[in-house]
Amino acid sequence: MKIAVIGQSLFGQEVYKELRKEGHNIVGVFTIPDKDGKADPLATEAEKDGVAVFKFPRWRVKGQAIPEVVDQYKATGAELNVLPFCSQFIPMEVIDHPQHGSIIYHPSLLPRHRGASAINWTLIHGDKKGGFTVFWADDGLDTGPILLQRECDVEPDDTVNTIYKRFLFPEGVKGTVEAVRLIAEGKAPRITQPQEGATYECIQKKDNSKVTQDRSSFLHQINRSLRQSGGVLLLCFFLRPGIVTKAGLVLFGNDGKTLMVKNLQFEDGKMIAAAQYFRSGSSAAVELTEEEKTFAQQMRDVWQSILTNVSQIEDSTDFFKSGAASMDVVRLVEEVKLRASHCQLQNEDVYMNTTFQDFIQMCVRKLRGEDDEEELVVDYVEKNINNMTIKMPHQLFINGEFVDAEGGKTYQTINPTDGTAICDVSLAQIQDVDKAVAAAKEAFEEGEWGKMNPRDRGRLIYKLADLMEEHQEELATIEAIDSGAVYTLALKTHVGMSIQTFRYFAGWCDKIQGSTIPINQARPNRNLTFTKREPIGVCAIVIPWNYPLMMLAWKTAACLTAGNTVVLKPAQVTPLTALKFAELAAKGGDSKGNPQSDRNEPPPPGALVGQRLSDHPDVRKLGFTGSTEIGKHIMKSCAVSNVKKVSLELGGKSPLIIFSDCDMDKAVRMGMSSVFFNKGENCIAAGRLFVEDTIHDQFVKKVVEEVKKMKIGDPLDRSTDHGPQNHKAHLDKLVEYCQTGVKEGATLICGGKQVQRPGFFFEPTLFTDVQDHMYIAKEESFGPVMIISKFKSGDVDDVLRRANDTEYGLASGVFTRDISKALYVSERLNAGTVFVNTYNKTDVASPFGGFKQSGFGKDLGQEALNEYLKTKAVTIEY
Repeated sequence: MKIAVIGQSLFGQEVYKELRKEGHNIVGVFTIPDKDGKADPLATEAEKDGVAVFKFPRWRVKGQAIPEVVDQYKATGAELNVLPFCSQFIPMEVIDHPQHGSIIYHPSLLPRHRGASAINWTLIHGDKKGGFTVFWADDGLDTGPILLQRECDVEPDDTVNTIYKRFLFPEGVKGTVEAVRLIAEGKAPRITQPQEGATYECIQKKDNSKVTQDRSSFLHQINRSLRQSGGVLLLCFFLRPGIVTKAGLVLFGNDGKTLMVKNLQFEDGKMIAAAQYFRSGSSAAVELTEEEKTFAQQMRDVWQSILTNVSQIEDSTDFFKSGAASMDVVRLVEEVKLRASHCQLQNEDVYMNTTFQDFIQMCVRKLRGEDDEEELVVDYVEKNINNMTIKMPHQLFINGEFVDAEGGKTYQTINPTDGTAICDVSLAQIQDVDKAVAAAKEAFEEGEWGKMNPRDRGRLIYKLADLMEEHQEELATIEAIDSGAVYTLALKTHVGMSIQTFRYFAGWCDKIQGSTIPINQARPNRNLTFTKREPIGVCAIVIPWNYPLMMLAWKTAACLTAGNTVVLKPAQVTPLTALKFAELAAKGGDSKGNPQSDRNEPPPPGALVGQRLSDHPDVRKLGFTGSTEIGKHIMKSCAVSNVKKVSLELGGKSPLIIFSDCDMDKAVRMGMSSVFFNKGENCIAAGRLFVEDTIHDQFVKKVVEEVKKMKIGDPLDRSTDHGPQNHKAHLDKLVEYCQTGVKEGATLICGGKQVQRPGFFFEPTLFTDVQDHMYIAKEESFGPVMIISKFKSGDVDDVLRRANDTEYGLASGVFTRDISKALYVSERLNAGTVFVNTYNKTDVASPFGGFKQSGFGKDLGQEALNEYLKTKAVTIEY
């Protein structure tokens, strides 16, 4: 048959495709106009097949069919109209024209739930059965004879989304195609709809949209029907008052269920976010005093002088739609200052209040002092320690506020210095991860963060760095008690480098740019091709426990600089500095629109949260620092879920080669640092030292002398050199690691056991006579264990072979006074970083990352930005 398909959406697209498969001749597709330059899926599919596509904005004017539109339709010669999903009013001149008339798909069991929102009403009324109807169109609203019906069970927890995806969409496509088949075969019935049981609900009618005492038991059905499709309700009676939260208005029904209302509409038609209800000035316009009216008239005159092309400034006049530019914004802000010096506006205030009425209301509220931001509520755990009072958040940070985990679950975070609990911390669940991702996605797609000028973004990141610096002693103290880091090291490196990282990347915000590319011209026309560097979207960052704050900074700073939003998973054993950072980040926002929801931090229950982030379809990038084993699993999950971008900084067994011509004192000092820095909990720690045989014994002797001088003790003691290991399980692994070394025949010179005192202290350890085949020569200890092997004097290539004989390639080092030898060795060491006559010398401007099974991707430096950006190529023909 010759068929005209009238409609839209993916459903219409699938019906169209199946009808073509059945061999029908689609003579025309009639759909809606393009929206924001993007065609409807039905139109896209038909245009690809070369089928005639008509995009009429309307078929009727003042109730009368448009003759030109009807004529174009009739010219197709259609024998049947199929309306799979159509939001337009189609005139009867079109409905009745074809030989076989018109059939329509409707997502309810007619005559029940005629009209719009049929699926919603199926759920709102608690129907046990749902389904769809294909019926013959007539001049009524869904009243035509029934051709075909199919029904399904409605599950207790069904939503519009689930029932649509499970049954109404797939079976509806099949049913519509089957209806056409019956018509083609001359077997299509016309069953008159019964009047008994017929319903027509219109949610726009107030009587239908009321929820009163006798109907409030339907709250669960209302909730599941509206939460994914939107809707308007008039809420008249509930057993207890609602609660306004940042997410919206929570209402309580007499069935024990709750309903989250996102938007509220007032009698005058004004609509606001429900979360803004009861906030000053949110629900209605403020009434101006005489003095304020005078100010308003002055500003109306200013607008008139700027917008010279507008004959009269109305309340609804839009500043930018009327032609204003950025310089006009600056002028407007200054004009306000001249007339009301204590009304301090920022440019962003104008961008966020573009109509004259909104602008005046905003100015007046500022003049009255009613525009204060809502204060961040933090339930602190406070401790008097290290000559200060530290205040530690302990809840999840999601969507700009600290909240308890789903079900109120918590766990204890432990102080490794004495093994006692610091506090209870909220333990995130899968539902919390989903909330955090949803908040990050909304902040990216709808919030101010995603729309912010890059320089403003940089200003806010600078401000965050300043706040961190103001709290650096508190952050370092928290880091010391939560991770065991020596306070002085935490102050300089854990916190100090974190501050430097945010400052470095803040400067990059307005320097992220693409390029123009010469391409072959499409003669006689010409082409311009350029690239744009764009943020990826929602990024997940999973950080380790050895440098809790610094690893957060390395990844988060680059991620935010690129314009992304973040969901951060700190290590379960060290969550506290991440949560303190979240507090500072929230307070670093100001009234000009820095979203508190661009960073979301759920302290995790181990693999549960990490796995969900790897699998989540709305996460587009995952940055991970941790073990190679877990990194491989994350990489696989990211590939299977949605092929999300991944960067991995994994395990290491970094070689350090010390030649006989080195500066011995410096080699000993830096060799000690390469192993014992941060208690050996250092991803680039020298996992194996190769010492030339002619200086081997001297080197070992000097190291032992220095180890004996190291003070093991409380990390808050300024004279402590070596604090506790991060947690008990890691301490136990180190004990087992050293026992394995002894069993395999390596010589234990010193250490190798737990220090006999409270807490998780481990002695600095030194092994010699370590052979290449031994476990401790191949595997990382991630602790204060120095592994020393000899190499023959002058045999540079052999020691290079041994140094590279590992699946890891994170870092490496060489000590020699011979610059030629140093360059030769550095070229041949297969590692992402090579240190020459130094070690652990990382800098925020230098890229950091590994080779082989130490991962891929870079932190720090300009290259780190590439991990959080995507490149778009645009070609224009002119």
